[in-house]
Amino acid sequence: MKVKMSVACLALCLALVMGAGAVPAQCAEIGREQAFAIALKNAGVPERDAYNVEIKSDRENGIAIFKVEFETRYGDYEFEVARESGRFIGAVYEVDDDWLRTLGGSPVSLDEAKRVVQKKVPGSHFRDIRMHREGGGHDARYEGELFHEGIKYEFEIDPRTGRIVDWNADLRG
Repeated sequence: MKVKMSVACLALCLALVMGAGAVPAQCAEIGREQAFAIALKNAGVPERDAYNVEIKSDRENGIAIFKVEFETRYGDYEFEVARESGRFIGAVYEVDDDWLRTLGGSPVSLDEAKRVVQKKVPGSHFRDIRMHREGGGHDARYEGELFHEGIKYEFEIDPRTGRIVDWNADLRG
Protein backbone atom coordinates (compact mmCIF):
# COMPACT_ATOMS: atom_id res chain seq x y z
CA MET A 1 0.00 0.00 0.00
CA LYS A 2 2.78 2.45 0.91
CA VAL A 3 4.59 1.69 -2.34
CA LYS A 4 1.45 2.35 -4.37
CA MET A 5 0.85 5.66 -2.58
CA SER A 6 4.46 6.73 -3.09
CA VAL A 7 4.30 5.89 -6.79
CA ALA A 8 0.97 7.72 -7.05
CA CYS A 9 2.41 10.79 -5.30
CA LEU A 10 5.47 10.70 -7.57
CA ALA A 11 3.24 10.44 -10.64
CA LEU A 12 1.09 13.33 -9.39
CA CYS A 13 4.17 15.44 -8.68
CA LEU A 14 5.63 14.75 -12.12
CA ALA A 15 2.32 15.61 -13.79
CA LEU A 16 2.11 18.85 -11.81
CA VAL A 17 5.72 19.76 -12.58
CA MET A 18 5.21 19.21 -16.29
CA GLY A 19 1.93 21.13 -16.28
CA ALA A 20 2.47 23.91 -13.78
CA GLY A 21 6.21 24.00 -13.14
CA ALA A 22 5.97 23.49 -9.36
CA VAL A 23 5.73 20.61 -6.93
CA PRO A 24 3.09 20.64 -4.18
CA ALA A 25 4.44 20.78 -0.62
CA GLN A 26 3.04 17.34 0.27
CA CYS A 27 5.24 15.67 -2.38
CA ALA A 28 8.84 14.67 -1.88
CA GLU A 29 11.75 16.89 -2.77
CA ILE A 30 12.37 17.18 -6.51
CA GLY A 31 15.36 15.52 -8.13
CA ARG A 32 17.93 16.77 -10.61
CA GLU A 33 15.98 15.54 -13.64
CA GLN A 34 12.80 17.28 -12.46
CA ALA A 35 14.74 20.52 -11.89
CA PHE A 36 16.15 20.23 -15.42
CA ALA A 37 12.66 19.58 -16.87
CA ILE A 38 11.28 22.63 -15.01
CA ALA A 39 14.11 24.84 -16.32
CA LEU A 40 13.66 23.61 -19.91
CA LYS A 41 9.91 24.23 -19.77
CA ASN A 42 10.35 27.75 -18.41
CA ALA A 43 12.99 28.58 -21.00
CA GLY A 44 10.90 27.11 -23.81
CA VAL A 45 13.89 25.01 -24.87
CA PRO A 46 13.53 21.44 -26.17
CA GLU A 47 15.82 18.99 -24.34
CA ARG A 48 17.48 18.02 -27.64
CA ASP A 49 18.78 21.62 -27.99
CA ALA A 50 20.50 21.69 -24.57
CA TYR A 51 24.15 20.72 -24.16
CA ASN A 52 26.91 21.23 -21.56
CA VAL A 53 24.23 20.64 -18.92
CA GLU A 54 25.32 21.09 -15.31
CA ILE A 55 23.01 20.50 -12.34
CA LYS A 56 24.48 21.20 -8.92
CA SER A 57 23.08 21.22 -5.39
CA ASP A 58 23.51 24.58 -3.69
CA ARG A 59 21.84 27.02 -1.30
CA GLU A 60 20.42 30.47 -2.03
CA ASN A 61 19.10 32.71 0.76
CA GLY A 62 18.96 29.65 3.05
CA ILE A 63 16.93 27.65 0.50
CA ALA A 64 18.20 24.31 -0.83
CA ILE A 65 18.29 24.61 -4.63
CA PHE A 66 19.43 22.95 -7.79
CA LYS A 67 21.48 25.27 -9.94
CA VAL A 68 20.70 24.24 -13.52
CA GLU A 69 22.93 25.55 -16.32
CA PHE A 70 22.92 24.64 -19.99
CA GLU A 71 23.87 26.02 -23.37
CA THR A 72 22.07 26.03 -26.70
CA ARG A 73 23.19 27.28 -30.08
CA TYR A 74 21.04 30.35 -29.45
CA GLY A 75 21.87 31.25 -25.84
CA ASP A 76 23.10 30.27 -22.39
CA TYR A 77 20.68 29.55 -19.54
CA GLU A 78 21.00 29.50 -15.74
CA PHE A 79 18.22 28.60 -13.31
CA GLU A 80 17.93 28.21 -9.55
CA VAL A 81 15.10 25.84 -8.63
CA ALA A 82 14.05 25.18 -5.00
CA ARG A 83 14.50 21.48 -4.25
CA GLU A 84 11.52 21.37 -1.88
CA SER A 85 8.90 23.02 -4.09
CA GLY A 86 10.22 23.19 -7.65
CA ARG A 87 9.73 26.98 -7.50
CA PHE A 88 12.10 29.28 -9.34
CA ILE A 89 14.40 31.25 -7.08
CA GLY A 90 16.35 32.78 -9.95
CA ALA A 91 16.89 32.65 -13.69
CA VAL A 92 19.14 34.36 -16.20
CA TYR A 93 19.28 33.97 -19.96
CA GLU A 94 19.80 36.00 -23.09
CA VAL A 95 18.95 34.92 -26.63
CA ASP A 96 21.54 35.46 -29.36
CA ASP A 97 20.52 38.28 -31.73
CA ASP A 98 21.72 36.40 -34.84
CA TRP A 99 19.51 33.43 -33.98
CA LEU A 100 16.58 35.73 -33.23
CA ARG A 101 16.76 37.13 -36.76
CA THR A 102 16.24 33.62 -38.21
CA LEU A 103 12.91 33.17 -36.42
CA GLY A 104 9.54 33.98 -37.79
CA GLY A 105 6.96 35.70 -35.68
CA SER A 106 4.49 38.50 -35.63
CA PRO A 107 4.93 42.01 -34.32
CA VAL A 108 3.42 42.62 -30.88
CA SER A 109 2.09 45.75 -29.21
CA LEU A 110 3.18 46.81 -25.74
CA ASP A 111 0.02 45.26 -24.24
CA GLU A 112 0.62 42.00 -26.11
CA ALA A 113 4.20 41.94 -24.82
CA LYS A 114 2.87 42.34 -21.27
CA ARG A 115 0.65 39.30 -21.86
CA VAL A 116 3.74 37.30 -22.90
CA VAL A 117 5.27 38.10 -19.50
CA GLN A 118 2.01 37.41 -17.68
CA LYS A 119 1.81 33.97 -19.30
CA LYS A 120 5.41 33.22 -18.29
CA VAL A 121 4.78 34.24 -14.65
CA PRO A 122 1.53 32.47 -13.66
CA GLY A 123 -0.56 34.40 -11.13
CA SER A 124 0.97 37.75 -12.05
CA HIS A 125 -1.27 40.70 -12.84
CA PHE A 126 -1.15 42.73 -16.04
CA ARG A 127 -1.31 46.00 -14.08
CA ASP A 128 1.86 45.09 -12.13
CA ILE A 129 4.02 44.73 -15.24
CA ARG A 130 5.97 47.91 -15.97
CA MET A 131 7.21 48.09 -19.54
CA HIS A 132 8.32 50.65 -22.11
CA ARG A 133 9.70 50.70 -25.65
CA GLU A 134 13.42 51.32 -25.99
CA GLY A 135 15.20 52.15 -29.26
CA GLY A 136 13.88 51.90 -32.79
CA GLY A 137 14.19 49.91 -35.98
CA HIS A 138 16.06 46.61 -35.66
CA ASP A 139 17.35 47.67 -32.23
CA ALA A 140 13.88 48.19 -30.75
CA ARG A 141 13.04 46.33 -27.53
CA TYR A 142 10.32 46.37 -24.94
CA GLU A 143 12.05 46.57 -21.56
CA GLY A 144 10.29 45.96 -18.31
CA GLU A 145 10.08 44.60 -14.82
CA LEU A 146 7.67 42.80 -12.56
CA PHE A 147 7.76 42.04 -8.84
CA HIS A 148 5.71 38.93 -8.02
CA GLU A 149 5.74 36.59 -4.99
CA GLY A 150 9.12 37.83 -3.78
CA ILE A 151 10.85 37.58 -7.15
CA LYS A 152 11.92 40.56 -9.23
CA TYR A 153 11.77 39.89 -12.97
CA GLU A 154 13.59 42.07 -15.48
CA PHE A 155 13.19 41.37 -19.18
CA GLU A 156 13.42 42.49 -22.79
CA ILE A 157 11.04 41.43 -25.55
CA ASP A 158 11.60 41.77 -29.29
CA PRO A 159 8.60 43.74 -30.64
CA ARG A 160 9.05 42.17 -34.12
CA THR A 161 8.54 38.58 -32.87
CA GLY A 162 7.08 38.80 -29.37
CA ARG A 163 9.93 36.63 -28.07
CA ILE A 164 11.66 37.18 -24.76
CA VAL A 165 15.29 37.90 -25.57
CA ASP A 166 16.61 38.70 -22.09
CA TRP A 167 15.23 37.36 -18.81
CA ASN A 168 16.42 37.81 -15.23
CA ALA A 169 14.58 36.60 -12.13
CA ASP A 170 15.97 37.14 -8.65
CA LEU A 171 14.52 36.26 -5.25
CA ARG A 172 14.31 39.38 -3.09
CA GLY A 173 14.09 39.26 0.69
